[in-house]
Amino acid sequence: MPDAAPLWATVILPVALVSVAVVTAGFDAVLSAAAVRGRPGSPREVGTWAASPLREAFRLLAQQPRRTIAADVALGRIGVVLVPVAAVLAGAVLPLGFRPVSDPAVGIVWFNAMEALAWAAVWLTGWGPNSALSLIGGYRFLAQGLAYELPHMFAITTAALGAGSLRVGEVVAAQDGLWFAVWMPVAFLVYLLSAMAMSFWGPFGHPLGRDTAGGAAMELSGVDRLVLLGGRWLLMVVTAAVSVPLFLGGGNGPLLPPWAWTLLKTALVLAALVAGRRLLPTLRMERYTEFAWLVLVPATLLQALVVAVVVLNR
Repeated sequence: MPDAAPLWATVILPVALVSVAVVTAGFDAVLSAAAVRGRPGSPREVGTWAASPLREAFRLLAQQPRRTIAADVALGRIGVVLVPVAAVLAGAVLPLGFRPVSDPAVGIVWFNAMEALAWAAVWLTGWGPNSALSLIGGYRFLAQGLAYELPHMFAITTAALGAGSLRVGEVVAAQDGLWFAVWMPVAFLVYLLSAMAMSFWGPFGHPLGRDTAGGAAMELSGVDRLVLLGGRWLLMVVTAAVSVPLFLGGGNGPLLPPWAWTLLKTALVLAALVAGRRLLPTLRMERYTEFAWLVLVPATLLQALVVAVVVLNR
C-alpha cells in the first residue's frame, strides 16, 4: 500500500483531477464543434461549446434513473463507482514537480494495479444491467484490455528498468539529464496508445460504440451515467499525467518551477490524446487485437531489451 499522504494532498488531488478533466472535456467539445461546422467559430460559439460538459452534467443530475428487468443494481453500481475511484487511486503516485502525494517503493506497480481495477469496473458496469448490448460493451473492454495491457505493462516496466527502481520519484530523478521518451520512444508511444485504450477513448471507443447503442453505458442514466463518463475522463487525465514522470522528466526543465513544468507537459500530452481522436483511424476490434499482439508486444519487448543492455553497460 502507498505511504500515508498528507490530508491537504488527499483532498486536493481529486479536486485537481476533476478540474483538469472538465477543462479537457470542454477543449474536446470545442474541437468537435469546429470539426462538424468546418470552421473554428466565433468566440461566443467557442464559449458555448466549452461549457457543454457542464450543461450535460447538470442535465444528467436532473435525469430520472431507469432500470432494466432483473438487473443486478448493486453490481452495476459498484462497477460505475469503481471507474473514477480507480482513476483517483492511480493518481496517488503523481508528483507535482518532484513531490508526489505518495511515493511507495512499488509506485509503478500500484499505478498498473489501479488500471486493472478500472478494467474490472467497466466489465461490471456492462454486466450489471442484464442487457445484451451492455454486456457486449463490457466484453469488448475485456478483449481490448487483453490486447493493450501487455504492451502497456512492458512500456511502464521499461521506464522502471531505465531508472532501476519502481518508485516514481526515482524514475523522475533518473531523467535529470535525458528524458526517457528520447531514448525509449517505442515505450512512450505505446504508452500513449494504451492510455487512450484504457480510457476507451477515440479510436478505442468500442466499449461505448454506437453500433451497440452505447455499449457498456447503454442502460445507464442520470448520476450513474455521469459518474461513468466522468470516470473515463479522469482515467485519461491520470494516464496522461503519469506519462510525465515516467517518460518526460517530471518537473525537470529550465526557467519555470517544477510544478509548472509538470502541468505544462501534462497539458501537452492531453492535447495530443484529444487530437488523436481525430488523427488516428478507428480499427475493428480484431484488427487492433492482432496489431497489439503481433506488433506492439514484440516492439515493447525489443525496447526493454535495448534499455536493459544500456543499463547493464553503464
